[in-house]
Amino acid sequence: MIDILNLDYEELETFISKELKGPKFRVKQIWQWLWQKGVSNFDDMTNIAKGLREDLKSKAVLNHPELDVVQTSKDGTIKLLLRLGDGALVETVLIPMEGRYTQCLSTQVGCAMGCTFCNTGLMGFERNMTMSEILGQVLVGRAYLEQKNLDQLKNLVFMGMGEPLLNLDELIKSLKTLNDPEGLSFVPRRITVSSVGFIKQLKVLGESGLTLPAISLHAPTQELREKIMPKAAQTDINDLLSAMDHYPLKPRERVTYEYLLLGGVNDSIEHAKQLVRLLGHRKCKVNLIAYNPGDKPLYKAPDPAQVLAFEKYLWDKEITATIRRSMGQDIKAACGQLKADRKES
Repeated sequence: MIDILNLDYEELETFISKELKGPKFRVKQIWQWLWQKGVSNFDDMTNIAKGLREDLKSKAVLNHPELDVVQTSKDGTIKLLLRLGDGALVETVLIPMEGRYTQCLSTQVGCAMGCTFCNTGLMGFERNMTMSEILGQVLVGRAYLEQKNLDQLKNLVFMGMGEPLLNLDELIKSLKTLNDPEGLSFVPRRITVSSVGFIKQLKVLGESGLTLPAISLHAPTQELREKIMPKAAQTDINDLLSAMDHYPLKPRERVTYEYLLLGGVNDSIEHAKQLVRLLGHRKCKVNLIAYNPGDKPLYKAPDPAQVLAFEKYLWDKEITATIRRSMGQDIKAACGQLKADRKES
């Protein structure tokens, strides 16, 4: 049995025409049922001939991830723990922002990077997710928002469990389906892929033109990055930044660098000065994120006054910096925490 949600448009066309002997015009109809309307049952495809629907049921499966746990924060953030077909658990988060939602997507079950501040990294790596599983998060998230009569899903960030660039083939396949106007219809500027940075994979992503990356930098020097992100830091920080200097950008676009402020580790004004020396001449912006300790802290939260001072120093040196508002703290919205709790219960 073939997983129909794991087929891109060309693969679906081949499957319908060669395997099922269906007419070509049905491909677009089925594609729209799968992605625009998000049906989870072949029988719901009401304008598809019954015989073809029966053929689909005999040779393909149409499964969305199963909703295992839902948690809603007092600020409106919604965390979904999803169970995949093999029983694996992954997390996705719906974040309210000015009349719309942004969804944080996972690309791997677990993560191999082992960053010292990350709950997912402590779990280790289980496996890559397929396109069906990656985009299944979007289908489930969108359906949940519609069911609850909430605002629409408008933006996607690949910042959930896993390192997206270490699942590059399925990531690119997913991005193509997301960008398809007959599919999920998300334009590239509404999609961000967060990565610790792998130079060869970033080159492929740049050449695709499908999205912009946000680089998880989190340290202003190679030495400090090696301490808090030992596996990611195997790519030298200067080589990574040099690669991003050549990332194809449109005239008004800039590279985004993410910087997680860890109390007493990388949040001093001296660290801000080092960051300016690193980024001051580059076409970029910096997203500052205050570490959220949760129930089992790996580090201390930074002092709020220190976070503001750090931001001000960057602005004073003409680096665009924003402090990302921490959402969903009361439901442990940082990826990995809900799955860890579920496994322990």
